[in-house]
Amino acid sequence: MPPSKRPSGMFAFIVIWIGQLISILASGMSQFALTIWMYQQTKSPMAMALITVFYITPFLLLSPFAGVMVDRYNRKLMMMVSDLTAVLATGAIFILVGTHQLQFWHLYITSIVYGIGNTFQWPAYSAVISTLVPKEQLGRVNGFMTMMEAGPGVAAPILAGMLLPVIGLASILAIDVITFFVAISALVIVNVPQPRKTEEGQKESGNLWSEAAYGFTYIFARPSLLGLQLIFFTGNLFSGIAFAILAPMILARTGNNSVIFGSVQSAGAIGMVLGGLLMGIWGGFKRRVHGVLLGWTAFSLLGLFLLGIGQNAIWWITAMVLMNLIGPVVDGSNQAIWQSKVAPDLQGRVFSSRRLIAWFAQPIAPVIGGALAEYVFEPAMNSQSALAGMFSGLVGSGPGAGMSLLLVFCGLAGGLVGLSGYFIPAIRNAEDILPDHDQLSQAEPAAT
Repeated sequence: MPPSKRPSGMFAFIVIWIGQLISILASGMSQFALTIWMYQQTKSPMAMALITVFYITPFLLLSPFAGVMVDRYNRKLMMMVSDLTAVLATGAIFILVGTHQLQFWHLYITSIVYGIGNTFQWPAYSAVISTLVPKEQLGRVNGFMTMMEAGPGVAAPILAGMLLPVIGLASILAIDVITFFVAISALVIVNVPQPRKTEEGQKESGNLWSEAAYGFTYIFARPSLLGLQLIFFTGNLFSGIAFAILAPMILARTGNNSVIFGSVQSAGAIGMVLGGLLMGIWGGFKRRVHGVLLGWTAFSLLGLFLLGIGQNAIWWITAMVLMNLIGPVVDGSNQAIWQSKVAPDLQGRVFSSRRLIAWFAQPIAPVIGGALAEYVFEPAMNSQSALAGMFSGLVGSGPGAGMSLLLVFCGLAGGLVGLSGYFIPAIRNAEDILPDHDQLSQAEPAAT
């Protein structure tokens, strides 16, 4: 197909969006089925939390170098790398299940592979959006991206719960592998333009190490961008602790009821779809920093805190809907700020460094959450301790009560993180301090 006939612009974005939607639906089914399998095998919050650690650690370590490759090479190819790597990891699990050899520690190894592949996905997709759609539509498009990520979560747990006893884990994994090629095919047929080189981008070209470090240099030279990422770093620390114990908390409090667990997950996904749709129609606050700061506060207090004090499915479903309704506003607003302020040919490096800063706590958050749950909060709340005496009226007692209390503390701390940004001028006034990248490019002298 000649390049001129390939889908481009917003049409290309829609084609990519549909391909990813199909693939993520199948991956959500696999993830749900493997989560149930993992809990049945281990009954350990720590063992389940370690999956996140093994995923996120290579993701963070390689992220700066992946950003350089996104800026240097064809961005469509970089997006394909993630899908191809996921095929290898999911295919390996499929073979182990089919030969009855799967052990829980195998999921740690495949999580490393997933982490390596996804290192390329996020900066490449984020940077490509900037070249496909006008900046005025970034809030809306990022809302639709959230819908793409969350929408399959509505159906995936339900479908997995229905199909697992009928076709088995191996067949669900096989469907997942096939749909990865659907996503790759969508990328093959579209036209993804490479960004034009800015003066700053050309000036900062060099060896791999210097270019990898440039993303950090860029952010640290701009206190407003650094401040925004420190909000995400601190907020992600507390939400990471909370999410690491969410699944075992629900399963412990319901006697390993996969139907309730799946319903709560689906409710969260519905909330995120609604939040993405809201951002897609509304576009977010005119001052996007309000979406970040107010969003973090509401996400924590209306989400994590309510999850902690809830003791039945109705509470958990309500909290998950509220939390995930707000999440797309936070992420979409922040993403739009960065996409409008950072030149497209720098976004691979800068966005990878940005993600590393925001997610730096992620490898340790699940360990902290798992350890606190298993060795501190659960034993304390299931004994005659002072902690149980103080908080049993709030979170109840029995299996899972300790994890519920930990969620409450994470929600309160996360709410304070969001509010703190309003007391720091560099964060509060970020959009006024930082010029848009297209304004800078227009100010550059014409090439002679």
